[in-house]
Amino acid sequence: MTAVLTGLLLAAGGIVGTAAAPAQAATSITINGASGGRTFDGVGAISGGGGNSRLLIDYPEPQRGQVLDYLFKPGYGASLQILKAEIGGDTNSTSGAEPSHQHTRSDLNCDRGYEWWLMEQAKARNPDIKLYGLAWGAPGWIGGGNFWSTDMINYLVSWLGCAKQHGLTVDYLGGWNERGYNISWYEQLRSALNSNGYGTVKIVAADSDWAVAGDVNSDAAFRASVDVIGTHYPCGYRSAQTNCSVPSAATSSGKQLWASENGSDDYNAGATAMARGINRGYIDGRMTAYLNWPVIASVTPNIPYPTMGLALAPEPWSGYYAIGRNAWVMAQTTQFTAPGWHYLDDSSGYIGGNRNNGSYVSLKSTNNSDYSTVVETMDAGSAQTLNFNVTGGLSATKTVHVWSTDVRSGNTADYLVHTTDITPSGGAFSLTVQPGRVYTLTTTTGQGKGAATGPGRGAFSLPYGDSFDGYTAGTEAKYLMDWQGAFEVTGCGGGRSGKCVRQMSPQKPITWDVLSDPHALLGDVGWSNYSVSSDVMLEQPGYAELIGRANAQDYSSTGGLNAYHLRVSDTGAWSVLNSDTNGNVSTLAHGTTTALGTNRWHTLGLTFAGNSITAVIDGSTVGSVNDYTWAGGQVGYATSQGETAQFDNLSLTPGSGGTGGGTTAPITGTGSGRCVDVPNQSQTNGTQVELWDCNGGSNQQWTYTSAGELRVYGGSCLDASGQGTSPGTKVDIWTCNGGGNQKWTLNADGTITGAQSGLCLDATGGGTANGTLLELWTCNGGSNQKWTHS
Repeated sequence: MTAVLTGLLLAAGGIVGTAAAPAQAATSITINGASGGRTFDGVGAISGGGGNSRLLIDYPEPQRGQVLDYLFKPGYGASLQILKAEIGGDTNSTSGAEPSHQHTRSDLNCDRGYEWWLMEQAKARNPDIKLYGLAWGAPGWIGGGNFWSTDMINYLVSWLGCAKQHGLTVDYLGGWNERGYNISWYEQLRSALNSNGYGTVKIVAADSDWAVAGDVNSDAAFRASVDVIGTHYPCGYRSAQTNCSVPSAATSSGKQLWASENGSDDYNAGATAMARGINRGYIDGRMTAYLNWPVIASVTPNIPYPTMGLALAPEPWSGYYAIGRNAWVMAQTTQFTAPGWHYLDDSSGYIGGNRNNGSYVSLKSTNNSDYSTVVETMDAGSAQTLNFNVTGGLSATKTVHVWSTDVRSGNTADYLVHTTDITPSGGAFSLTVQPGRVYTLTTTTGQGKGAATGPGRGAFSLPYGDSFDGYTAGTEAKYLMDWQGAFEVTGCGGGRSGKCVRQMSPQKPITWDVLSDPHALLGDVGWSNYSVSSDVMLEQPGYAELIGRANAQDYSSTGGLNAYHLRVSDTGAWSVLNSDTNGNVSTLAHGTTTALGTNRWHTLGLTFAGNSITAVIDGSTVGSVNDYTWAGGQVGYATSQGETAQFDNLSLTPGSGGTGGGTTAPITGTGSGRCVDVPNQSQTNGTQVELWDCNGGSNQQWTYTSAGELRVYGGSCLDASGQGTSPGTKVDIWTCNGGGNQKWTLNADGTITGAQSGLCLDATGGGTANGTLLELWTCNGGSNQKWTHS
C-alpha cells in the first residue's frame, strides 16, 4: 500500500490550520540511482566583496558562537559546504576594505584581518567545508599597479602559505573578481601552484561571465590550467532566478560549472529566488555549485547592501542578530547532501514539465544507496501530488524523511521542519506539496535546527573610548571598519609607548571600485550630538582627518561619504569640510595653526550640537560653523592617499542638541506597542517612518519642540510629505524648515494630528508589525492612531 502525505501535513510542519487547496493531477517522478549526472560540489557563501563579515568578530559570546553555528555547524543551520573568502588588498571592494597580508613587498603578516579567523571557525565546526580564495583588489606595489603580473601570482602563493600557517587547506583559488581574465597569467598561476606544493588547489576562472569558456575550449594550455568555470549571477543579477541557462561553449567544455557568485539579496527576501536558483542552476545549466553573496550582513546600515546574506548581525555592542529565510532555504540542500554526491539527471526537472509548477533535483550519496530529492514550489498556484518510484540501486525500503520550509511564512517555526516520515511500499510513495515551499525527501538522518536566539536591538551608548593598547599588533580595533586603506593596531611612533591605530597602505591600491582617501568608521549612525577627539601623528607630509556625523556612503561611482571632516595638514593648514555621496566637498571653515610637522603628536576634536560644529586642535578652538546638512552619524579617521598616519586615544562623549527645548522620548503606538522609527537610521530626506520594536536608538527619539515640531537627530522633522493634506499622505522625515506640514499637536486622547491637515498620524491599515509604514488618515479613534510620547 502506498503511503500518502496529504496537503495538511502534521502540525509540526508549520502549515497553519486552513484546508489545503485542491491538488492538481498527480505527477510521477522516478528517482533512478542508475542515472548519469555531474558531481555535486556544494552550496555555500562568500565572505568578501569588502567587509560584510567585519563586525562578527567583535560580537560578544555566546552570540558570536551562536551565529557561527547557524552558518557552519552541520545539522544546525545553513550548514555551508563552501566558504569563499576575500584575499584582502587594502582597497574597498563593495562593503568596505579588507587588509592585505602584504602591505608592501617587504612586509608579510599572516595574522591580519578576520578572514583567517572566520575560516578557522568554519573548519572547526565542519572539517569537510571547502575553502576558496579570491582577490577583489591588491596593494599598489603589485606589478607596479598591474594585477596580471608575476607579483600577483607570488602574492597568491604567499597567501596560501599564510593559510597553511593557520592550519587551513585551500581547495579553490580564483583570479580577479569580475575583472575579466588573462590567459597566460592563469597558466603561470597553475605552474606556480604546482611548483610550490599546491598542486591540489583547483583554479576557478574567471569569476566574471561565461566568455572564458570559449578560450578554455580553444586553448589547450589554458584548458589544462583551469579546473572550474565560475560565473557570476548566471540566472540574472538580483533576478527571480527562474531561468539559469548557460551557453553551449560552457556545457561542452568538460569543466565543472559554478554559479560562483549569486544572490545579493536581503537575508529574508532573497529566499524565493535562492530556492529556484539552487535547483534550476543544475537543471538548466548543469551548474554544480551555488555561492551566495554574501555570507552575512555584519555591517552598519550606512553602507551598500546592509541586509544581504544569510543572517543579519549589525550590532556587536548589543549582541543582536537574526537568521534569515535564506539560511533555511540553503539548509534544505546542504543538510541533506555533501560535496562528492552525484546529481541524477533523469530524476531532476520541472514538475509536470512546467516551470510554474516548481522544480526538483535528486542526488545520490557516495554509498550509492542513500538519496535526497529537493523540491521547490515557489510559483505553484495550488497543491500538487507527486508520486515517487525509487529504483536503480537506491534504497527502496528505507524510511523517507520529509523536511520543509514555508518560504512565504514570516514565522520562524515554519522553517526547516521535519514534517513526517514515509515508509515506501515497493519503492513507491506519494507526497502532496503546497505552494511557496521547499521540501527535502531524504533517506539520511542527522539534520536539525538550532534553537539559540539573540537579544533585541540596542543603541550604542556613549561615552565610549579606546586607547588601542589592549590589542595584538596587526589586528583591527574593535568596531573600527575600514572603508578604504588599512587601519590596524601597531606600536606607537613619535616616542609614545603602547599601541596605536596606523593607516598601513603607503601607496594607491589596485582598486576594484573607485578610489577614495583611506578612511575607517566606527559607531552608531544614529549618533547626533556629541564630542569626538583623538590624538594624531603624521608620519610624512600630507593630512589626516577626524570625521563626524558620517552616514551614507557610495562605493560604485564616487566613493563619496555624507560626513563632516576636520582636516589638518603637516603645514598647520586646517579646514572643516562637508562631503556627500555625489563626491562633492565644500569648505565650511579654514585657517592655519602652528605646523603639525611629522612624527609629533597632536589632538583633534569635533563637537556637534544641533547645527553648531566646533573644531579644536591641541585644546584651542580654531573654528565654529553652523551647518545642518547631516543630522547624525558615525565617527572616523581618514588620511591623504599614501599617508601612514597614526591615531590614539579615541574619545566620544554625549552632548546636547539645541532643538528648541521640549521632551525627548520615543513615540509608542498604543495598538502595536512599537515605536515610531526611521528605517535603518536613515537621515535621507523623504524616508518614510515606520513601526519597529522599541530599542532606544536615536532614530526613535523624538523631541517635541515649543514650535510644535517632532524632531529626530536634532535637525530632521516629522513631515507630511509634499505638504500633503489628504488621507494616505506618507509621513516622512525632512530637514526642519518651519513649514506647517512639520507642525503637530499631541492631543489628550493620544492622537497626534497634523496642524496643516487636521489628520491623524496613522499606522497604515491598522498594522502592528515591524515595518508598518505611517501616514496621515482621517481620525477614527482606532488604536493605530493612539500614541504615547514619554
